[in-house]
Amino acid sequence: MPNIDPALWRDIMTYLRKRHSSICRQWFEELEPVDLKGGLLRVATDNSVQEKYLQSKCLDQFNEAAQSATGALIGVRFVSGGSVAAKPIAGEPKLQPEVTITATVPSRRKRAASPSDFDDDQMVLSPDYSFDNFVSGPNNQLAYAASVAVANQPGTTYNPLFIHGGVGLGKTHLLQAICQGILNNAPDKEILYVSCDAFMNQFIQCVQSGQMNEFRHRYRHVDVLVIDDIHFLANRDRSQEEFFHTFNDLYQSNRQIVLSSDAAPNEIGDLEDRLVSRFQWGLTAEVTKPGYETRVAILKAKSDLRTMEVPDEVIAYLATKIDSNARELEGAVVTIQGHANLQGRPIDLKLVQEALREPVAGSKLSQVTLQHIIDAVTEYYGVKLSDLQSRRRHKSVTEPRQVCMWLARKRTRFSLEEIGGYFGGRDHTTVMHSIRTVDAKSKKDPQYAKQVQHLDEQISQDTSTPIS
Repeated sequence: MPNIDPALWRDIMTYLRKRHSSICRQWFEELEPVDLKGGLLRVATDNSVQEKYLQSKCLDQFNEAAQSATGALIGVRFVSGGSVAAKPIAGEPKLQPEVTITATVPSRRKRAASPSDFDDDQMVLSPDYSFDNFVSGPNNQLAYAASVAVANQPGTTYNPLFIHGGVGLGKTHLLQAICQGILNNAPDKEILYVSCDAFMNQFIQCVQSGQMNEFRHRYRHVDVLVIDDIHFLANRDRSQEEFFHTFNDLYQSNRQIVLSSDAAPNEIGDLEDRLVSRFQWGLTAEVTKPGYETRVAILKAKSDLRTMEVPDEVIAYLATKIDSNARELEGAVVTIQGHANLQGRPIDLKLVQEALREPVAGSKLSQVTLQHIIDAVTEYYGVKLSDLQSRRRHKSVTEPRQVCMWLARKRTRFSLEEIGGYFGGRDHTTVMHSIRTVDAKSKKDPQYAKQVQHLDEQISQDTSTPIS
């Protein structure tokens, strides 16, 4: 039994739900305070995935809640399962203990030292992205079934597994679900889960620092290698060469390889034929836009995960108006939750229309999604989405990319960071530069201004529909 007052823990959770509802999840109800000693509150989680996620993404909010509830300067540490009793806290000199967080599965094996930046580039697994929380439908059934099979028998079926599809359609969810499924079945398995950008950056760093032995040991001695957005290898000759040998080494050792991309292997430009061939050795599965019934199920799942009570009419309304991808649907749920909490109002159709800045029923509605913008811009300029998300800096790519970012900032609710994330993981300063560039060029070049205005008007026409 925890040695803290249960009322204190309730106060902490109440504070989080009121002040930081965006981070609260249904599984927070399973968190349990262990003890409060020496200015440190230990909180037990069910597993290491939850522990690392909370430590990485939610620590500041929990510290704030604990300090508000106690009126004292205390820190929070998250511990999982068997580590609860194993971590002494008496005499600890720091309020906020040092915790190394990586997306690599905790392994009992020893491995060679690696550059410090390796750990910084790992992608933290989110408990939200499990198979239990994934909504399967006609648009993703093959990818889902294959992912479950790989999680149950890594290295023996569908190797490699290559999942491709547009932005926000569930590729990252499936990759993380595979990692968590393997962890649940075989905790000793060593998983390396990184973005393609991280792979390339680490490769360049190790070439420059003379640490290629460490790099190769890092990538070629894991049980499962999972890489998101592998299409960024396009036009990177040296990185492709290194990944080719990494792939071969893992494949010949029956180690599982899982890759995601915005395009099928044979549609990725400037990718060596030998890599295309190897990507097709296993199973290639596409995910597409969800249908209406699937969108309804996604909205219900996202609402339940955040312990939100959303009326069926609101679910139906959102599923009708947002038809692009799961990420847009989740964004709408987050926005609605924020408005409901700030205003202290129940969620109903009127609040949803106000939160999404839409007109009342009976008028015309313009719900612009990022996919609408991408479709319009790629068609107008004759480029591919993979080009916009690549590192290419040729004018034929940078100009439509900048226009996309400008339109996304003007017509959607996404932050600068989120927009940059959509377009190749760029930071907010890049997005700001793109917006300023489009504004400045529009003032100087009337023809360019007409092009941007034409795209803006076209998007409005495409998304304006009457509400019954």
